[in-house]
Amino acid sequence: MSVLAGLCLLSLLDFTLGSWPWLKPNQVDEGQTKRPKQPPHIIFILTDDQGFNDIGYHNTDLRTPTLDRLAAEGVRLENYYVQPLCTPSRSQLITGRYQIHTGLQHSIIRPRQPSCLPRNLVTLPQRLQEAGYSTHMVGKWHLGFYRKDCLPTRRGFHTYFGSLTGSVDYYTYGSCDGKSLCGFDLHDGESVAWGRAGKYSTHLYTQRVRKILATHHPDHQPLFIFVSLQAVHTPLKPPKSYIYPYRSMGNVPRRKYAAMVSIVDEAVHNITYALRKYGYYRNSIIIFSTDNGAQPFTGGSNWPLRGRKGTYWEGGIRAVGFVHSPLLRHKRRVSKALLHITDWYPTLVRLAGGNTSQDQGLDGYDIWPVLSDNKESPRMEILHNIDPLHRRGLGSWQAGQGLWDTTVQAAIRVGDWKLLTGDPGHGDWVPPQVLTSFPGGWWNLERGTGEGKKSVWLFNITADPCERNDLADQRPGVVRKLLARLVSYNRTAIPVCYPPDDPRANPDVNGGAWVPWVGDEEQEDNWNGVYYKRGRNRKRKKCRLCKIRSFFKKLNSRIMSNRI
Repeated sequence: MSVLAGLCLLSLLDFTLGSWPWLKPNQVDEGQTKRPKQPPHIIFILTDDQGFNDIGYHNTDLRTPTLDRLAAEGVRLENYYVQPLCTPSRSQLITGRYQIHTGLQHSIIRPRQPSCLPRNLVTLPQRLQEAGYSTHMVGKWHLGFYRKDCLPTRRGFHTYFGSLTGSVDYYTYGSCDGKSLCGFDLHDGESVAWGRAGKYSTHLYTQRVRKILATHHPDHQPLFIFVSLQAVHTPLKPPKSYIYPYRSMGNVPRRKYAAMVSIVDEAVHNITYALRKYGYYRNSIIIFSTDNGAQPFTGGSNWPLRGRKGTYWEGGIRAVGFVHSPLLRHKRRVSKALLHITDWYPTLVRLAGGNTSQDQGLDGYDIWPVLSDNKESPRMEILHNIDPLHRRGLGSWQAGQGLWDTTVQAAIRVGDWKLLTGDPGHGDWVPPQVLTSFPGGWWNLERGTGEGKKSVWLFNITADPCERNDLADQRPGVVRKLLARLVSYNRTAIPVCYPPDDPRANPDVNGGAWVPWVGDEEQEDNWNGVYYKRGRNRKRKKCRLCKIRSFFKKLNSRIMSNRI
């Protein structure tokens, strides 16, 4: 944390531009990396909305002794990227493909949308099943469920226990799409788990993972468990006993959020204890990853990175991650190798003894030599995304040097360089919230001034990880080369699938729960290329007081920006 903060401070004053990697091959020789003789047990732990600054080894204000120890004894990933939202990260993990190759380029899958992970794609757990694994998922799915064929148990998991939508209450497991449309969302397999409500979800999910480990024999069959925790997503509802150690934090949301992070740490402790107790640990690989950046105004922190959840600034996409395993040859180190969430698919399939030769079009790389033997990363670039439905009017083809329409939201990383076009999202640097209360417009103590007039940004991320020095005007040649890469990727994109809500999804007509509502025999509608803007046709009530509040909020923000 201190190293990164130092880099950010230095980037304000001076930095050395990194070398241009165009002539490097996109893949390096992996050599004769030693792999385990028997397929390893794989435990993949994914947390929700946990920020870059929300773990003990980045911020000592948070108590995460188990995560800190596992990371210190394994390989810490400090140049590792995910996507800025829940569905995109999960889809790329499960398929090993960028969003432009799954049709999920835009936003997330909402509860009433007749959309899910493309059913023609073979998933990571399906490949692991083919390799002889027993596969299990516990926690948040958020990859669509309008048909039974979309459910986790139809996409490669032998068992599933968790919630299908993007956000549920930690105790009641109620999930709402809007303020009025709510239903129960806790499932065991393909059945609604009505009787399991009442227990805090992180504890309930940990209990299920330990049960799986206790009832499975480690020597008979390799095991894959995908632990997709709901935490630390809102609502902030940790048990009170976990809040007490953070009582000195003045900001209540931050206090509750920190408590939820500590509960995650406790959960990981209990899972790793069970791995040792039941004989899995010596032949196991534990992977920990966040799914996107945090939302600072609900307690999270990405400091000192720029941006937040839902943005393509580093704060939205640079993840916390590590690998812990007795099978690692070079342990106790920090890796600066460029890695992406799509890389887990080919890495884990090959570790399992599976074959990815049938998976044409994978965007991920086998990174086990990077993790275990400290080899050079085969990855030289990351397409963060191209979203043709998210456009901003200030861009133009002229701003894109005649190659690219810069109204389109897009982001790409090549070597040291990162290019953003269109609207990357809120670009503020938000310190951890520590005060009891503060007027809303003053929360952003540093604001990206003048960003509203731009549609192209270029940063040397290696030298300037906090994105303070925009080099787009000084390095037009670099901008042109990265724009050309966007054009090349865009030629391979498939149409966006973002259909309108289906009223048949209403839990009130489905027994009070969120469940599949389209029959297996029903013909599939073609929603490719359809864009549904939520709320477009809704009538908005006139509110004079709201307009006055909005005016003063904007005025306050401008005053703050000018002072800073």
